[in-house]
Amino acid sequence: MAVYTEVSDEELAAFLAGYDIGELLSFKGIAEGVENTNYYVQTEAGAFILTLYEKRVAARDLPFFLGLMEHLAERGLPAPTPVRDRKGRVLQELAGRPAALVSFRDGLWVRRPRPSHCALVGRSLARMHLAAADFAPRRANALSLAGWRELFATIGEDAERVAPGLAALIKDELSFLAGAWPKGLPEGVIHADLFPDNVFFLGEEVSGLIDFYFACNDLLAYDVAICLNAWCFEAPKEFNITKAKALLRAYGEVRPLTRAEYDSLPILARGAALRFLLTRVHDWLHTPADALVRPHDPLAYLERLRFHQSVASARDYGLDPQ
Repeated sequence: MAVYTEVSDEELAAFLAGYDIGELLSFKGIAEGVENTNYYVQTEAGAFILTLYEKRVAARDLPFFLGLMEHLAERGLPAPTPVRDRKGRVLQELAGRPAALVSFRDGLWVRRPRPSHCALVGRSLARMHLAAADFAPRRANALSLAGWRELFATIGEDAERVAPGLAALIKDELSFLAGAWPKGLPEGVIHADLFPDNVFFLGEEVSGLIDFYFACNDLLAYDVAICLNAWCFEAPKEFNITKAKALLRAYGEVRPLTRAEYDSLPILARGAALRFLLTRVHDWLHTPADALVRPHDPLAYLERLRFHQSVASARDYGLDPQ
């Protein structure tokens, strides 16, 4: 989240007049994040998040994202609920950008997750996968194997500016994953970006799953592998097997992994690490020095990738198959 597009008091009041949520009381920009412009909005009816979708989010994908959030919220998941205006629309335009208003989710994201947090995330991810099973719209994953190759084509040898030998390492990993990527595993809607700052907690409960703007259809176990990367490292090189075991066990209590999914975790985790390495390298090289948001350090995911390359089997993640 960030503020790229300024909205005036008058523009916002006119926009909100189309909703049955009372008068505007206050609003303020939310500075965190990298993709869209977000405002915290308080009206007589309560608190909301107003999102203005910037150029990195394709307008054609917005009905999928907003429809998915509404679908999950209807099934009891703590996802933000898109607010419909008086004409039944969830997507409008504000300040020259596509815009949507969603319910505000109370809670905080944790900077240093404990194993208990990882267990809650694993359980919530499995619940999300099951709840989305009957969500009919589909969206292909633009950041899977073919997308990684396209992204690397925009980076090329400039990767050497990030770390010596990085270009060759990425080329080799792309070649390896192209031949090793699993086929025939269970598929469905995945979040694809369930990092700690996209999960809110209130006490020992998950109170919010947010930022569904990378959601797509792909291998369900790939989403689990993304979470292993995002939640189970104390430092770039330090894998926390206790956290991984908690996450995998809790996920499996709700949606057991098949044996093929379990066996594929090391390959999927390598792919997830490469995906975030590539996007971070791209942003590191192409984000202007005066940009509003500082890009994430790519080297953390280089170290995660090297860890997964050393994994002999899924047992190294702390859980035996059932």
